[in-house]
Amino acid sequence: MGLSFQNKIIAVGMLLLALAPAARSERVEPAPPALSGVTVTEKLGQKIPLDLEFTDEEGHKVKIGDYFKKDRPVMLTLNYYQCPMLCTLQLNGLIKGLQDLDLDFGADFQIVTVSFDPGETWKMARLKKQTYLKELGRAGAESGWAFLTGRSQPIKTLADSVGYGYRWDDATQQYVHPAVVMVLTPDGTVSRYLYGIEFDQKTLRLAAVEAADGKVGSTLDRFILFCFQYNAEEGKYAVSARILMKVFGAIWAIIIASVLFTFWRMERNRTRDKRREEAPA
Repeated sequence: MGLSFQNKIIAVGMLLLALAPAARSERVEPAPPALSGVTVTEKLGQKIPLDLEFTDEEGHKVKIGDYFKKDRPVMLTLNYYQCPMLCTLQLNGLIKGLQDLDLDFGADFQIVTVSFDPGETWKMARLKKQTYLKELGRAGAESGWAFLTGRSQPIKTLADSVGYGYRWDDATQQYVHPAVVMVLTPDGTVSRYLYGIEFDQKTLRLAAVEAADGKVGSTLDRFILFCFQYNAEEGKYAVSARILMKVFGAIWAIIIASVLFTFWRMERNRTRDKRREEAPA
C-alpha cells in the first residue's frame, strides 16, 4: 500500500533528520512541525541508569546493565520493530558495517537494540533478531546482539538519559524519530554518537576502541585513534591536524636529537683518539 502525501512528507523529514550532521547539544536547528521534539541532545560523559528493566527476545526479564561487562563497549540503538522505513534503513546500514568489522561479537563489543514502542512484544523482538542475524551471518552475534522491549517508563528513562527524542504522530500512525547509534563505555557512560543510516567499519571500530579506552582492538587501532578525532559534521573519524603536527614535531625533535647525539659521540671519540696519539709513549 503506497504512502499518502502526508506520510511521504514525514518520511522525507525523518530521512533528512537521519542524514543531517550531528549537532552539539547547545545548537538548536529549526524543524518542521511534524518533527517537533524529535532530536538528539548529546549527553557525552553522562551515565545511563543500568537498573532499568526490559524483556529480551526470549521473554526473559533483564536489566540493561546485564549487557555491560568489563572492557566491553556497548552500541545502543533505539528503534521500533514495526517501523515502516527509517529503522530498517538504519539497521541495514549497521549490518553492512558490522559484516566487515574485525572485532568479536559478545567479546569485544555488545549491541543492544531497544524498542521505544511499549506496545511491541518480545515475540516481535525475536522475529526481528532472527531476520537480522540471518542477514548478518557472523559468529557470536546470537549472544552479542540483544533485542529488547519494555514498558513506557523504562523506555522513556533510557531515551532521556541519552538525549534521544521521539514521538507518536497521529496523522501518519507511526513514530517520528532520529537515526543514531549511541556508543557507551563498559560502565554505561555515553562516549560517542554515530548519526545516519550508513556506518563504515572503520568508524564502528574506532568508536568501540575509544569507548573501551583502548582495551579492545590492536595497538595500531590505539595509535590511529590517537591521531584521529571524530568529525561530527562528516560522521566519521578524521585525521586531526593539530595532533598530527604534534606527532611530526615529536618525530622531528627525536631525529634532530639523534643526529646531534651522533655528532657529539663522534667528536668525543675523535678528541679521545687525538689525546692518545699525543700522549708520550
